[in-house]
This record gives sequence, structure tokens and C-alpha cells, in this order.
Amino acid sequence: MRESRRMEAVQTPMIPIVGELVRQNPGTISLGQGVVYYGPPPQAFEAVSRFLADSGSHQYSPVQGVPPLLNAIERKLAEENRIRAASRDCILVTAGSNMGFMNALLAVADPGDEIVIQSPYYFNHEMAITMASCRPVVVSTDGDYQLDLDAIARAVTPRTRAIVTISPNNPTGAVYPESALRQVNALCRERGLYHIHDEAYEYFTYDEAVHFSPGSIPGSESYTISLFSLSKSYGFAGWRIGYMVVPPQLVTAVKKVQDTNLICAPVISQYAAVGALEAGAEYCRMLIASIAEVRGIALSELDRIADLCAIPSAQGAFYFLLKVRTPRNSMELVTELVERFGVAALPGMTFGMNDGCYLRVAYGALQEETVIEGIGRLVRGLSALL
Repeated sequence: MRESRRMEAVQTPMIPIVGELVRQNPGTISLGQGVVYYGPPPQAFEAVSRFLADSGSHQYSPVQGVPPLLNAIERKLAEENRIRAASRDCILVTAGSNMGFMNALLAVADPGDEIVIQSPYYFNHEMAITMASCRPVVVSTDGDYQLDLDAIARAVTPRTRAIVTISPNNPTGAVYPESALRQVNALCRERGLYHIHDEAYEYFTYDEAVHFSPGSIPGSESYTISLFSLSKSYGFAGWRIGYMVVPPQLVTAVKKVQDTNLICAPVISQYAAVGALEAGAEYCRMLIASIAEVRGIALSELDRIADLCAIPSAQGAFYFLLKVRTPRNSMELVTELVERFGVAALPGMTFGMNDGCYLRVAYGALQEETVIEGIGRLVRGLSALL
């Protein structure tokens, strides 16, 4: 008896592995998992109280989502992202944007088809593509982790079904400029491909960086798939709520996938999301201002080891992807940092970075009083080990 060959080909998730390493070493400060330090706004809990008071709330909801949440999402998309879905049916509530990605993938691709992703990639995207018996075609980004548009165009073959972009980016923190995303979107239009764009970190931009939604491009609604999440921006990670905007011709297929896997996103979480969206983006931006200050402190601390690793400024999300100047394997380095210096990061190998030693450092869960200690341990550890 064995597991399927399909699953044998899927990488093992790294976050639980590093999490177990952290548990075995009490007192470790984790710079591993990408979460924020804050929780949902009060309006989310008020909405849950209303949900609990309604005896009819405890049934299945429509696959697409509860009407109050769909209304709130439609308004948000129009006002903030300039995305106007072809119809209300094109908006679907998911259990996080990872589920939205799997919905989209199964709706557009057959076994053996190719999906173009950027390196370093978000590991759950690569895992989903492999799990669906498709082929991830990995295209390298430049030294600042920006898109290589010529390389993306060269990667397209007759088996390509979609090009995937994430901005602000996980794991690099890069923010792709509007011009680059427009070029990817135009390439998809010209080649008859879907453009799957993940916007889970849409509010997390710093300095002069500006977030752009390709789904706002006029005429792109027939081939652009936009993925969103409340996990980061509203401190909603455990509530599992995201949403997607899909072309009209994919609505039936996406609903088939979601109905089979989930039926509907947790209804209590959907009502909490209504409350969160009532609080609005100002709630997020107020708290993200604190993360921006933590980012500045972290950059200042990391600058002390600029001779040991390359440190891109990373104008989005809450990650730095460090290229460490060492022949060490990235997982070996992570293990030593945890066991000897009490600080955890994620190894670059889980993001497809096997040519060199990379570490993803997440700072969203830190507050000002802990960032100096956490990043300080990382700096001291790298200084001692390299």
C-alpha cells in the first residue's frame, strides 16, 4: 500500500517542519510563517454575534457566498481595485486565496498542461500545480526579484494555459509596477492564456510602491483571474476567507470544484468578513503603518551584515528574501539558527531557490519591542556562522 505517485511528486510543506523545530527549541523567535501581529476589527465580532442570533444561519450557504458578503466585495472591488466583474456570478467567496488558486487551476488546465510561475515561487502554488498533474514552468526574476518579461514570453508553449503573478510578492516582498503587469496581461490576451494574479498582500506597500490590479484593465475580464484574501490584511488567517473574480466562461467549472471540495466557505467566517469589510481598508492601513516601522528597523539591523548577504529593499508584503553568501544548504542554515541562536526563518529551497542559500524572513508578526531582538538574533547568528 502506498500514496499516489501524484502526491509523491509534491513537496512537503516547510512551515510545519520549521514549526516543529521551533517547538523543540523553546524561546525561539519565529521569522518563519507569514502572519500579522493583529487580529480582526471589532466589527467582525459584532457580525458573528448577529450570525449566532439567527437560527437560520447554521445551514449551507450558496456555493458562491452569502449575499451580504458578495455585496460588500463587489463594492470593495469597484472602489479600491477598479475591478468591475462581468456579472455578480463571477465573484466567488473561497476558504482563503489558496483555495481560489486551486479552483482556478482545476477550471482552466488539464493533466500535462503547463502553468508559468515566477522564481522564487510561492510554494503552495507550485504544490497545487504538481498536485493537479500539470507542469510548473518556472521563470527566473531579475536581481531585484522583478519580472523578466522576455523570459516569460519565451516560456509560453502550445501546452501553456496560464501565467501566474503575485504582487506584492510572497516570498520576495517585491511589488511589480503597473507597466510590467500590463505587459503580462497583454501577452495573455495575445496568446490566448489566462492571467492568474494573486493580490493577498494588496495593502502592504511601502515607500513609493503602488499596488495595481490587472483585473481593472478594460477588456481583460474574459481572461484575467483575480485572487484576494482577508487573511493578512484583516488578521483573518484562521477564519479562512478569500474571494476570486473569474471570467464568465469559468463560473460553472469553478463552482463544480468548490462544491465538491467545500460546498461553501464557513458561513460564520463569511459573516465575520462582512463586518471586517464594513471596517474597511482604513483599519488595515492604520495597523500596517506599524508594520512599516518594523520594516524600517529590520532593514537597519540587517544592514549590519550587508557584506554577508544581499538584502533587497522589498517594498511590499512583509518579507525579505536574503541571499546568503555561504556554500551551506539553506535548511542546514535554518536548523543551526534555531538550535544555536533561537531564531527561525524559512529556507529558500521551499521557494525553488536551490542555486545558492536563501532565507525568507517574515516580519509581519513582530512589534517594535520584539523586532530588534528577533532580527538581532538573526544578525548575530549569521555573523557567527558565516
